[in-house]
Amino acid sequence: MTVLISKARRRARRWLDIAVLLRHVPPGTRALAMLLNVLLGLLPLTFVVAMSVMLERVPDAVGDGRAGAWAALVTVLGIAGAAFGAQQALAPFQAALGEAVVRHVDQRCRGELMRAALADAPAMALDDPHLLDRLDVAREAFDRASASPGDAAAGGLALIARYTQLAGAVALVGYAVDPAAAVVIGVTALVIRFGQRGSLGAFGDFYDGLAADKRKATYLKNLATGTHAAKEIRLLGLVEWMRARHRADTTAYLSRMWRGRRRILGRPFVVLALVGLAGGAVTVTRLALAGDGGGLSLLRLSIALQAVLILMRFGVYFPEADVQTQYGLIALDAMKAFRAGARDLPALAPSRSVPATGLPRTAIRFENVRFGYTPDGPAVIDGLDLELPAGTSTAVVGLNGAGKTTLVKLLTRLYDPTGGRITVDGHPLTDIDAREWHRRFAVIFQDYVRYELSAADNIALGAPHLPADDDRLLDAARRAGAEDVIDRLPQGLRTVLSRQYHQGRDLSGGQWQRIGLARALHAVHSGASVMVLDEPTAQLDVRAEVAFFDRFLDLTRGLTTLIISHRFSSVRRADQIVVLDGGRVAERGTHDELLAAGGRYAELFRLQAERFTDGTDQQPDHHDQLVTTTMTDTAS
Repeated sequence: MTVLISKARRRARRWLDIAVLLRHVPPGTRALAMLLNVLLGLLPLTFVVAMSVMLERVPDAVGDGRAGAWAALVTVLGIAGAAFGAQQALAPFQAALGEAVVRHVDQRCRGELMRAALADAPAMALDDPHLLDRLDVAREAFDRASASPGDAAAGGLALIARYTQLAGAVALVGYAVDPAAAVVIGVTALVIRFGQRGSLGAFGDFYDGLAADKRKATYLKNLATGTHAAKEIRLLGLVEWMRARHRADTTAYLSRMWRGRRRILGRPFVVLALVGLAGGAVTVTRLALAGDGGGLSLLRLSIALQAVLILMRFGVYFPEADVQTQYGLIALDAMKAFRAGARDLPALAPSRSVPATGLPRTAIRFENVRFGYTPDGPAVIDGLDLELPAGTSTAVVGLNGAGKTTLVKLLTRLYDPTGGRITVDGHPLTDIDAREWHRRFAVIFQDYVRYELSAADNIALGAPHLPADDDRLLDAARRAGAEDVIDRLPQGLRTVLSRQYHQGRDLSGGQWQRIGLARALHAVHSGASVMVLDEPTAQLDVRAEVAFFDRFLDLTRGLTTLIISHRFSSVRRADQIVVLDGGRVAERGTHDELLAAGGRYAELFRLQAERFTDGTDQQPDHHDQLVTTTMTDTAS
């Protein structure tokens, strides 16, 4: 009994989910779709009754021969034809209105998913494998690789036609045979229907558990058919390896799915077939007994036979509704699970009333800050004390794993410290609204996004909340040294920066660096007051990196800037240099002061400089000799 109650509650919750989804559909569209599906349920019944009446009247019309009898017969035939024709004519509109429902619902749900993943969920939600599985299931639905929540809503509406037809057919059996036969065949149809949907639901839950295996197989498919790794796959001759690996991963995934399908759907199918056989036999027996007594007219016999066939077919698969509602609700459940899981993670502290406008005016301070990505994991930042004076440049250097990038995440308030505090002009950072604080930043990350959009869009995204005209974008490009890059593009700022589009162009690494810097400078011109560079030049050689940082420091003089780098020579002109080690400050000072101190910074600087003076290395070209001379002269 408990299991049945649980299943009933689950089924009721799913209908409630569909009803909630339908609230996102305009009332006129929703009402029209419901009315249309009621009509599509009634029209087949009208056809059944009309054809049964016609069959009853044919012998009288033939035997009587009167014009009135034939006219009545033609009228009934016309009604049957009109019902059939109307059903065929309205069926495409069911699909059209269903598509309208899908678009309205998915537009709303897609927006909710974007907001949940990119705004509401804490940043650590995107590092959780289970939540990423839920996110991937939901995203796959909106990529049309599986049924979406909009499909579930449209499929729910389509079921109105089926259940209208069911109710009408039960009523016809009750009229043509007797109420007991109507109850038996109606219950049989519902048992088969609910059993079939229950099996489909159980398989849907099992299928949902294969998300991780499916994601692995899908990754290889997308990697092998996309352009991201095409050059490496071609040069390394990985085609056969990827084909074999994809076949193995896909076969493993499909084999699990097929075994589960046979186990979950096989036995219930046999049981439900026996239920249908028993219910149909009882109904047909009662129909035969009614006819044996001579009390069953041709009209009632015809109606009963056709209505029973309608009900016996009710337990089968409905192509317009079943997959849509089952797997569309799985996508909806994945969205809910992602949001619920994200809410369970430690959230940013609630903000108070300190406005972010104009900050920082004096300094940003880290006071004994501690942070770890998991409660039981190691501390990445451990007892950090650091001051970033407003209007000055600070370079943070250190070996990999020292906590440099985590420092940026805490500064930009993607995460809150688990210990200590960060203050801005004396105000706790947690008192400042996170989204307002984000607008104070212009950030260029090491893996900054190269958007397959126009050059104008790539620059304007530095301040997407403000309108940007071409003059402001070109000014940002000029200051970043990207003006010549824009001039060489066939459509200037309107050129899409990707070869995947007509007249699109791709850029070199150095050119993309300039576009990224232009994006950051546009953010500064639009009101950002803190600029952060998190190793954006990691893919450049030393000469290009030195030139980039020199230009950057000249352009941002007077701004509060933070530079993260693992190359010590690139940041020697910063106002202060901080060496991180083990998540805390090991050394601090100017370039000259740190070299004179002879500590960790001086040691690592000389080790990097030796790369250019070691005779075993390849002979550097003229430009690298200039960089080497600069490094070794400074080091001495």
